[in-house]
Amino acid sequence: MAGAGASFTVLDPSDESVVAQLSGLSGAQVEAAIAAARRSFDTGMWPGLSMHERGAAMLRFADAMAARADRLKDLAVREAGCPVSSTVMGAQVASPLRMAREIVEMFLRLPEIEDNALPLHERVNAHFAVQSVKRWSPIGVVTAISAYNVPFYTALWKVVPALMAGNTVILRPNPLTPLSSLVFAEAAEEAGLPKGVFNLVIEAGVEGAQALTSDRRVDMVSFTGSSSVGVEVAKQAAPTLKRLVLELGGKSAQIYLPDSVERAAMAALSVCTSHAGQGCVLGTRVFVPQESKAEVLEAMAKLLAGVKIGLARDPATQLGPVVSAAQRARCEHFVAAAVEAGGRVVCGGKRPDSLDKGYFFEPTVLDLPDNANPAAQEEIFGPVVSVIGYRDLDHAVDMANDSRFGLSGWVHGKDKVKALEVGLKIRSGAVNVNGALASSHASGGGIKMSGLGRERGVEGLREFQIMTTLNIGG
Repeated sequence: MAGAGASFTVLDPSDESVVAQLSGLSGAQVEAAIAAARRSFDTGMWPGLSMHERGAAMLRFADAMAARADRLKDLAVREAGCPVSSTVMGAQVASPLRMAREIVEMFLRLPEIEDNALPLHERVNAHFAVQSVKRWSPIGVVTAISAYNVPFYTALWKVVPALMAGNTVILRPNPLTPLSSLVFAEAAEEAGLPKGVFNLVIEAGVEGAQALTSDRRVDMVSFTGSSSVGVEVAKQAAPTLKRLVLELGGKSAQIYLPDSVERAAMAALSVCTSHAGQGCVLGTRVFVPQESKAEVLEAMAKLLAGVKIGLARDPATQLGPVVSAAQRARCEHFVAAAVEAGGRVVCGGKRPDSLDKGYFFEPTVLDLPDNANPAAQEEIFGPVVSVIGYRDLDHAVDMANDSRFGLSGWVHGKDKVKALEVGLKIRSGAVNVNGALASSHASGGGIKMSGLGRERGVEGLREFQIMTTLNIGG
């Protein structure tokens, strides 16, 4: 249906040109979407299907999305500002399209009934015999709120498992990057999903999102975004005690053991050129031995000096824009705050002089005196890396854990035993020791202000289901 709410403009972060002019949904239309999702679930038209029947429909859904891969790639460049040649483009399009089918296959392998491991004396006694099982079933209506940095990926890991579990879904994308979400609506129609099973809410403001997180007819909210907004989502969901999965911010640490200091310079290049540092799991706090800090900073500056900054659509571009003027201003703010608190700008720290359009920020390395610096404590979400020296590995671990976040962590060391020993001390939802992966089969999620619940893996699939303990006597 056509939006009856406020209109808004989607801009290309590379040159600030208009990508699309959209009409958002009105409050009445959001209400209608919630009602449709509730009705579709309660009538059983979707949850009443067998897992195999839903799987067949969801494979058609996955095929319909895959047929739009070129369009998704173009939108990742134009609305999200992801450089076309970036390795992150895989996470924007190829990985989620592959994972859509993997989610279906994983669900089909999961048991819908599992035995509870009762001891024999509880199973059979003088009065009766009892069987106790865990039964997994859909939770109901799911609100999915996705992020702007990898909009299709973050939406897919809500929409596809929620639907495959038998829930009905209302997707509300970030207003900065709403266009890729239209692919889900088109695919749902092409795959023949029943009316009301998938619903899309596009809006300029937050009124619809607030309704979707507070309405009593919604059973679950899955949100990816900043910690501050995640707190508000939790508050809105609290009066009705909705299930929450919150994948929030991070300030991940990278600890380089003394035997691997020469690798540390690459951390700056990797973070800054990964979609302009707009990734919640990126290791933006780099810890190196204090005595090696100067050489690491010098090597980082040399590596970043040759980085090609430019339009996301240019195949030669290594560093594209951040998503908005507000996000660029956030980078500027925290660089200034870092210096005010005793830090030093080693390189970057400002808008490029050569680009008068677009939301660009130079790849930036900060030399910080300690982990208490604002640039070490707050998520910046831009091409900014902070380097901090440590006295010994215990000091490094203490600083890594001295954060209100806990989404990811990294340890690099040639001594694999020592590197693992350090990794086991990091308090985080994920820890990467000399390597990392993004897989359908391995879950991720945060602790502390980095969130609640898990996405991906069996644990992430089960988030979209109710577990009922079913006791049957006789």
